[in-house]
Amino acid sequence: MKSFKFRAIVLVLIAFVLGCSEFIVVGILNDLSHQFNKSVTSVGYLVTIFAFVYALSTPILTALIGKFRYYWSLFWFMIIFILSNILSAFSPNYTVLTVSRIMTALVSGIIISLALTFANLIAPLEKRAWLVSWVFSGFSIASVFGVPLGTWISTTFNWRVSFIVITIASILTLLLFALSMPKDPRATSSKLLTQLLLMRDSRILLGCLLVMLSASGIYVFYTYLRPILTSELGFPIDSLSILLFVFGIMSIISNQASGRLAENNGLLKMPTVYLLEVILFGLMAITTHERWIGLIIILLLGITMYLLNAPVQVHFFGVAERDYPQSLVLASSLNSIFFNFGISLGSATGGFLVANHGLRAIGPGGASFAILAIITAIFLNRANKKFLNV
Repeated sequence: MKSFKFRAIVLVLIAFVLGCSEFIVVGILNDLSHQFNKSVTSVGYLVTIFAFVYALSTPILTALIGKFRYYWSLFWFMIIFILSNILSAFSPNYTVLTVSRIMTALVSGIIISLALTFANLIAPLEKRAWLVSWVFSGFSIASVFGVPLGTWISTTFNWRVSFIVITIASILTLLLFALSMPKDPRATSSKLLTQLLLMRDSRILLGCLLVMLSASGIYVFYTYLRPILTSELGFPIDSLSILLFVFGIMSIISNQASGRLAENNGLLKMPTVYLLEVILFGLMAITTHERWIGLIIILLLGITMYLLNAPVQVHFFGVAERDYPQSLVLASSLNSIFFNFGISLGSATGGFLVANHGLRAIGPGGASFAILAIITAIFLNRANKKFLNV
């Protein structure tokens, strides 16, 4: 049990450093804009590029590791991740920074997919939802501690120091992984086309669409969280770190609640969750200059941010285990892949809305995706019910 708990902590740490590296741009958006003489909207597209590359590369790399051990695959991908963050820290210009972010994105998706596969392998069945929710919580912990700390480091010292700290944390995490994880798990040697049979299942396709729409709605506003807090709601710059810290607390609550939902047919409750998001986004559009009301709305959205994670991850695992055992690794990556497609779509939509209509257009944009998520969740639940009755 001690070994399981220590390994669980290592998997959470992997998600934590991945989250710090992925989300840090949100916290240092203005600093990068000033450093490279680019508009905030232009720098915001780093989030879009990162997510798009992440989503495209993950299924390809998942297929390519079919004949290699999980342990060594994750180890070497972590080495590339570390090197790419070093390149980010010492980027002499915006082009090199963009290349470094693409390098980071290329391996981040497969790393978290392998971490979730390890979670599936090392956890007893009754602990699976618990461990999955905690691995996803690693990203939320990054929001609570990593991003605000990185933002403070950036505003106090330099944004480059933020990437150096992420690199050091990644090296330490890799050492812990190397000392703790079993070296024998081997990926299945199934051919790509055999693994892709999973993607013909309507339960999988609807689940993927739901993940993408859910992330899109949130990232319409999350990508521009810093300018919303400072420019739209008028909070001073020196309060930004504590506000991001509080928002991160909400996202941790979201992931832990997600684990509870996964243990209690959480997918059935998703239409209600997205209805709440529609209401909150609508209120955001009409309370743009009400500082404290606006902050409460943002924090409530933070609680809804990750509620889908554990229920849909357990859903993907369950479908694959029962009907597509050759596709377990691919199934473990679907949430990350389509969440990042959603990030790309949402951040791009947010960038278009901000550039053409200002920050106040973000609320209606997020609400539109949440409405589509309600419809998709209803169809997914009907598909699950249909298969259970067959």
